[in-house]
Amino acid sequence: MTIKSHIQCVLWMGIFLTGCTNTQSNLNSTLWIQTSSEYKAHAIETYNSAKKSLQQALKDKKWTATLEQQNKSYASLPPAIIVDIDETVLDNSPYAAQLLKDGTSYTYSTWDEWVMLKSAKSVPGSVDFINHAKNLGIEIIYITNRNCQPRPNDNAICPQKRDTIANLLQIGIKDIQETNVLLQDEKPKWTSEKKSRREAIALKYRILMLFGNDLGDFLPYVRTHITPEKRDALVQTYATYWGEKWFMLSAPTYGSWMDILKDPKSNYLKGYRKSN
Repeated sequence: MTIKSHIQCVLWMGIFLTGCTNTQSNLNSTLWIQTSSEYKAHAIETYNSAKKSLQQALKDKKWTATLEQQNKSYASLPPAIIVDIDETVLDNSPYAAQLLKDGTSYTYSTWDEWVMLKSAKSVPGSVDFINHAKNLGIEIIYITNRNCQPRPNDNAICPQKRDTIANLLQIGIKDIQETNVLLQDEKPKWTSEKKSRREAIALKYRILMLFGNDLGDFLPYVRTHITPEKRDALVQTYATYWGEKWFMLSAPTYGSWMDILKDPKSNYLKGYRKSN
């Protein structure tokens, strides 16, 4: 294997399997997002399905989508929807595609360069749904794991927030308030675990729906130190939430689903022949 081909076998997030399996997998995942009609249909279907539940969610004062409001008083609070941003509203597949073209892997500096460009397009169906919900008087809250970090020669306290809002406006979302965009590390307890940010929003709004591409966008403590089997069990526990209160978008290129798998990840593959 040449040095170049070895570099090309690095997965986007720096996780290895054998040979070039990872590169091929991430190539296929990125191509699926960028070229397949099936991906676009799935995203539009997800947002269209959510539209059908909006009126019921608004009228039913007992309706809440977040576990952080269970056993608490929320009926009199104004309605809101919580959405993740990356791969839920903004499509970052050009970043993944460029890494594949360059034969490199994820670094924070290249990711921040991409955020700075403010050129991500929308996930199909997302802008129409968000603007529709806003027209019904529903507040949209964005909880994202984009980092809030200083940049050289930039006086902004959180330049990523400024750039993210500009990108959201650029794709056609209307009237975004800075206080409705909650970044990772923006406050001391706002880690990649989104529970603390959902709790903060749950004090102000009745949460009608959650949108995301990672199980951690819906449930606490599922991003690390948990098995795939336990995550599957949680999905079944909250089976009635999916498609009514919780809406999952596809993100096959990265996520906590991959982070929890121990190396070598090829051990998780299940074939149809018995091993010798």
